[in-house]
Amino acid sequence: MTTHQNAYDAAAGDRSRTHTWHSRPELTPEILGMSGLEILQAYLKGALPAASMMSTLGFRLTEAEEGRVVFEGDPGDHLLNPMGTVHGGFLATLLDSALGSAVMTRLPAGTSYTTVQLGVNMIRPVLAGTPTLRCEGIALHVGRTTATAEARVVGAADGKLYAHGTTTCVVLRP
Repeated sequence: MTTHQNAYDAAAGDRSRTHTWHSRPELTPEILGMSGLEILQAYLKGALPAASMMSTLGFRLTEAEEGRVVFEGDPGDHLLNPMGTVHGGFLATLLDSALGSAVMTRLPAGTSYTTVQLGVNMIRPVLAGTPTLRCEGIALHVGRTTATAEARVVGAADGKLYAHGTTTCVVLRP
């Protein structure tokens, strides 16, 4: 680290952010026997731990029903890029989570998926002080080998559109 960098760090003041997560549970026969929707509903009830990525970036699953999920996320200055806006990766990850989870709600027990294509359109900047964002994902097609979904990120309080996206997932059957 350079002398200039040390002076900057001391002047700016250090901040910290602590988050806690639970390790992913072992895939027991009980979990393997659950449909995608049942797994997400177990997360909502606290019977299974949420994915660690959610606590890392500050978002959470709030609703899950067949073909539809809702996540909410809280921007903050810990997510800023060099331009002073929230990094687009936050929105992309929020969208990818909602898109994939919407697909997951329609998968039978023992079946998984992974994203093979993610399209993201960012409409307006997210700032450190932007209030809670809401991301709703809808499964459009879930077939034997592929699935597609769409999602929108809006202000939870005002409904302003911040981003929208689509995905294509590969369906991984046992």
